[in-house]
Amino acid sequence: MTDYLNETFRILDASANRTREGLRVIEDFARFVLDDAHLSRLLKERRHELAEIMAQLPESSLLSARDTLQDVGTTITTAAESHRSSAIDVVQAAFKRSQEAMRTLEEYGKVIAPSTAPRFEQLRYQLYSLEKAVLRTESASRRLDSQRLYVLVQSQQCSSNLESVVKSALDAGVRLIQLREKTLSDRDFVNLARRLRKWTASQEALLIINDRPDIAVVSEADGVHVGQDELTVHDARRVVGPNRIVGVSTHSIEQARAAVLDGADYLGVGPTFQSGTKSFSEFPGTHFVAQVAAEIRLPWYAIGGIDTSNIEEVVRAGATRVAVSGAICRTPSPAVAAKHLLDVLMKDHQSNRLG
Repeated sequence: MTDYLNETFRILDASANRTREGLRVIEDFARFVLDDAHLSRLLKERRHELAEIMAQLPESSLLSARDTLQDVGTTITTAAESHRSSAIDVVQAAFKRSQEAMRTLEEYGKVIAPSTAPRFEQLRYQLYSLEKAVLRTESASRRLDSQRLYVLVQSQQCSSNLESVVKSALDAGVRLIQLREKTLSDRDFVNLARRLRKWTASQEALLIINDRPDIAVVSEADGVHVGQDELTVHDARRVVGPNRIVGVSTHSIEQARAAVLDGADYLGVGPTFQSGTKSFSEFPGTHFVAQVAAEIRLPWYAIGGIDTSNIEEVVRAGATRVAVSGAICRTPSPAVAAKHLLDVLMKDHQSNRLG
């Protein structure tokens, strides 16, 4: 009976090469297009993990079995292989190629070194999570590219009526509103959310509902925001579906990294300063802002006590987006405050692009 030992080594060698090549293509996108240190590091670690697993296989046997000149597959191509309409198409194809090659390594590795199979399997699962993280970072960055100022409103926190505050913010150029309501009945909450949906839709602004994915759905809002003690990103996504935005609060760099892999569309990063609308026991401050700025390109908003007096300090720490509540809701001139905050953020955004 033929054992196809040499041919098995040949398959393993070719599949390892395909996986390494695919991972490098993806890593270059995370590094040079997304400019994302967190995802770049994770992808690099996966390449090194692949090398560690492959070290369990005899390298001399892999090289001896390699026969590129006689490989019939080198002359077999399809039209789809030669067509890539964008860099994201390249990345998607590289992920699929790497995942398929990983499955081949897992199955044929059982013949040569069975202990490698579960490690190849786990590495393949990690690639599925990284695919979601890389592609969502890219799509969320496009979707929220112009949403620099995020205004959080709550009826009891506004110095004037909520409608006036929201419409003033929208008139000033704000295009991202979150509705927080902790004391209203569900019916009143839904009715208010539906009114805000009309106001925001008229200005082509996004509406996010705090903590309540069910109300986000019935009010036809654009998404939901959850905290570390509320529903997980996964559970919120099950309620609102694949296309609505899911944001999550983070209070440490570890939470921020985890949220990227969990599939969040954006992060709340804070609290930065003492807040007049919400109490916190700890303040990671601008140090946390700087940590996230250095690593993560999924859209994120510095939050907590930010206003016109300290916005420039937050920007210097690396923030390009901020979320505010009292700075807009508790001022007698919401439009003026919103315009000032937007001017600072957009000036920094434009200087970064020019740089």
